[in-house]
Amino acid sequence: MDFASAAPSVVKSIRQRDLLNTWLRLYARQQIAPAVWEYQPARLEEELFDLIYYTVDVSTPAPRLTIQSENTRISRAYGHTGKGVLLDDYLGPRLAPFVMPVYYECVARGLPVYSVADVDDIYGRIVAYERLLLPFQTGGQVCHVIASVKTFCEDGGFEIKNLMRGNDALPRPKLRAVIDRDLFHRAPGRIATADVVEFADQPAPGVTNEIIELN
Repeated sequence: MDFASAAPSVVKSIRQRDLLNTWLRLYARQQIAPAVWEYQPARLEEELFDLIYYTVDVSTPAPRLTIQSENTRISRAYGHTGKGVLLDDYLGPRLAPFVMPVYYECVARGLPVYSVADVDDIYGRIVAYERLLLPFQTGGQVCHVIASVKTFCEDGGFEIKNLMRGNDALPRPKLRAVIDRDLFHRAPGRIATADVVEFADQPAPGVTNEIIELN
């Protein structure tokens, strides 16, 4: 599946949008991916269970991503933790062709990548697997990636244990997009047209002009 060009609005999850908006505020300063140590989104502790941190080695023809997180929710979906393991080895030959291109695109472009795939749990229920990848650089090279993974089932509950390995059905990609448009974050609720609004050029007798200052 080819990668589409998308704006930040392509991301569905509110929590993932919050993570992306924090990245965008840092990116907007110089139009390059920020350093990972700068990235401190609000309520980060609440999201850690759904985040996977990777280090990236770009000295080889294909980037090598090493898992730095453990005991994440998604490790249950794969059946075991993978801290210290190369991502392609962790995925194995069956899943790597479906997953690795998304990470390679993120590293190559230095931009967020968002993907959605349908997977079946062990009871055959369809689960939407939404992945947001955020790149971080030092010295002009991407050296870290943070992945946020959300799972959703329209039928309600589902079994996350061994979600990615528990049956013979492979993931069915629905969307792969590079977020390369509208790379800024505008805080809501700000009136930007004027600082002063004036009413009544010709006041009625005994009534003075009224000026309202917007702070």
